[in-house]
Amino acid sequence: MVLRGEIEDIIFRNNENGYTVLLLNSNEELITAVGKFPQVNEGEEIEINGEFSSHSKYGEQFNVKKIKVLPPNSEEGIVRYLSSGLIKGVGEVTASNIVEYFGKSTLDVIEMNPYKLSEVRGISPKKAEDIATAYRELKNMQNAVMLMQSYNISTNLAIKVYNVYLNKTETVLQQNPYRLVEDIEGVGFYTADKIAQKMGIEPGSGFRIRAGILHVLRETGDKGGNTYIKINNLVSELDQLLKVDIGDIFQDVLDKMVLEGLIKVFRNAEDEECVMNLKIYNIEKFIAVSLNLFKLNDIDRYDIKDDISLYQKLNNIEMHSSQIDAVDTAINSGVSVITGGPGTGKTTIIKCILHLFNNMGKKVKLVAPTGRAAKRLSESTGKEATTIHRALEVDFNSFDKFKYNLNNKLSDDVIIIDEVSMVDVQLFFCLIRALRSGTQLVLVGDKDQLPSVGAGNILGDIIASNVIPVVYLTHIYRQDDNSLIVTNAHAINNGKDPVINNRSRDFFFDYKDKAEEVLKSVMDMQISRIPKFLGIDNSRIQVLSAMKNGVCGVVNLNRALQQNINPPSLSKPEIETDRCIYRIGDRVMQITNNYERIWKREFDSGTGVFNGDIGVIKSINRQTGETEVEFEDLRTSIYVQPDLSEIMLSYAITIHKSQGSEFDVVIIPLVSGPPMLLSRNLLYTAVTRAKSMVVLVGTTKVMKMMIRNNRTQERFTMLKEFLIEIDKGKKVF
Repeated sequence: MVLRGEIEDIIFRNNENGYTVLLLNSNEELITAVGKFPQVNEGEEIEINGEFSSHSKYGEQFNVKKIKVLPPNSEEGIVRYLSSGLIKGVGEVTASNIVEYFGKSTLDVIEMNPYKLSEVRGISPKKAEDIATAYRELKNMQNAVMLMQSYNISTNLAIKVYNVYLNKTETVLQQNPYRLVEDIEGVGFYTADKIAQKMGIEPGSGFRIRAGILHVLRETGDKGGNTYIKINNLVSELDQLLKVDIGDIFQDVLDKMVLEGLIKVFRNAEDEECVMNLKIYNIEKFIAVSLNLFKLNDIDRYDIKDDISLYQKLNNIEMHSSQIDAVDTAINSGVSVITGGPGTGKTTIIKCILHLFNNMGKKVKLVAPTGRAAKRLSESTGKEATTIHRALEVDFNSFDKFKYNLNNKLSDDVIIIDEVSMVDVQLFFCLIRALRSGTQLVLVGDKDQLPSVGAGNILGDIIASNVIPVVYLTHIYRQDDNSLIVTNAHAINNGKDPVINNRSRDFFFDYKDKAEEVLKSVMDMQISRIPKFLGIDNSRIQVLSAMKNGVCGVVNLNRALQQNINPPSLSKPEIETDRCIYRIGDRVMQITNNYERIWKREFDSGTGVFNGDIGVIKSINRQTGETEVEFEDLRTSIYVQPDLSEIMLSYAITIHKSQGSEFDVVIIPLVSGPPMLLSRNLLYTAVTRAKSMVVLVGTTKVMKMMIRNNRTQERFTMLKEFLIEIDKGKKVF
């Protein structure tokens, strides 16, 4: 549906992303239009394409998909347009004087003969030039956005593209739209390919093959966790993606990308030819070199014997020999790894290490990859722990995105990283480069947990290299006879069936055959049975599913749980997106890293909200669609409607998303699904997220299948090889 009219009033505008709520006077009828607009002003004529939506609480709104900006066609409209804030220093009086002098020809004069403006009383030649410049810049942006819309580029993306290329936008698009893949964050191959097809670029173009290579490299990292791809696999992936014969020019494109410093072609340990994004290649190499330097740090030997004895007496504990060995290794090594499953005393070791380092007068920083992991670390040690992002202090104005970086080092003597298995290669690199020479690094994690969501295999590669000192914790401390979480977690990890007798106080199995029965039981457990049994609020219970889709996938689970835990109410404003409805009181999770997102706290503010941050919707502005989320650490952030794609309902989350978190109670639906999603380490990870209770709902057949399925997807990374080569004294090229 197409509407045309004059902008009467701009109710709300977010200048960061263009999201706008305005009143449009269309045929003497005022219509509320919402969407992402280029810079528009009151008095302008616009033509908008979209559709109406109606809501019992919000009223009728026109959701804009495309926009065409037209010049005002009345003298009154031109006055309102010029005085709307378009040009600094031009108010209603000045605008009226200009229009009175030139009439309906005003905008033509500004565009074609701006020097004539100085004929108007009160306008100097300098001011005439400023008016013309501002008008020209606005028209350039509007024209570029409208051009991109003609190629089915959304207004949101069009604004993003224009902010990068400015007046060169049209030239870039016409010459090589595939540049968007390299230059615009969030623009993928498929978007650029659609534009290119409309522009008539040949399917076998070198530009297209180049973009395809970058796409495959990005996908193998995002979906497979790999940092490189074997060249045979790259060719195979390109054949499926491009559906053209690339044989004639593939090598030429590859060679050119190598010369331009975009990729690295090398041979791995198996002598297979491989391709890697050069940035990631250098990151893994930098990490390997840095870890080797930390290992070679000149650490004065410290005898921990007396300190350990005193610590055990003060805390009335007796540490296992492997724990003492772990403490000794951490204190007397430049870099060390402590790895073990639940109940093996990792927390006791961290507390002891902290105690000893404090006695030595060393400044220690505790960090973890997620907010929940940092909170758990703080609670268990009694010392403040922060996320890695917060420790580095996000600074989006900095080239490095962080305040602390290669040129501005952290001042701490010791860095202890917990849950290191879930740290991806890029975040680990950002931390490593911010550590000054001589800093001691202690890496703590469970080698059997799921690897990071992002690319890389930091903990696995470091352990497999046999280069860095590693202490394995295998002794499980005696558990209460009625407590099974820890012993069952280790049984699962060792390929054995857990003990299920439903007489324990913390590990239960509810047998259900059909997915619909599993769903009903999960809801009953979450909403009433467990809260009544334990006397807790259901916000302390987390549903963890292996899958996103299906009857017991997180999408359907969230829909069902929201309807029962936080149902619609006249007193609860809500906002609808193409994925779901959000309302006040909903539990949500951030699912992307957004370094630019502004947050506020009572006495603090900053930027950066990250994947895995969990919060609650506190308010929704019915008029503007602004949604306020308060996260667990009391930070609040405002989301405009198009940005709600950054969050998801979190009554149920995937097991992958639960990494680094701990919940009082965990409910795990067990239903049939793809073997790659039903693995041993997935079930092990889910069980170890629970602090007080685990409830499995489903069939023992699925449970046994997961326990027997110890196939883990191999990750192709170079960190292990780099560590080995550097340790041997070889140069890494």
